Amino acid sequence: MAAPVAGRGVLLDVAAVYGELPDGFAITEEHLTATARAHGVEVGRGDLVCVRTGQLARAKRDGWGDYAGGPAPGLSFWTAGWLHRTEIAAVATDTWGFEVRPNEFENAFQPLHQVVIPHLGLLVGEMWDLDALAADCAADGVHEFLLTAAPLPVTGAVGSPVNPLALK
Repeated sequence: MAAPVAGRGVLLDVAAVYGELPDGFAITEEHLTATARAHGVEVGRGDLVCVRTGQLARAKRDGWGDYAGGPAPGLSFWTAGWLHRTEIAAVATDTWGFEVRPNEFENAFQPLHQVVIPHLGLLVGEMWDLDALAADCAADGVHEFLLTAAPLPVTGAVGSPVNPLALK
């Protein structure tokens, strides 16, 4: 995919609603739904959803440690149904792998990736710095915005760095 990704962005700041999430914390459908309700926003078809866990802010504050490859808070495998039902176009988090680490299945590496990328066609963003956006959303109470994140046009690649921009 080389076309720019642009659309309605929605920030679900789970860390703001539930407090600092520890590594290994599995964000469930209930967490996502309650966070959207707390922010007064609905998530729906075509949305580009940013989920803030607070892990990147913690790494910047306390040191990088195992940030890139170690345990992390993230989406539970069981959020696959919610990701499908909401018909979102993309999901991005402030963690290195977007789903909870360690994974919820002993013999599977990144099982949520294995479902949502090939079977839902969901675009996945990782290691997004959502802290400034979260502060802005908290200040004005608006958790939706125009979001763009153009990938590099790399032939044959399965991933690309992006420089996401949220416009409010």
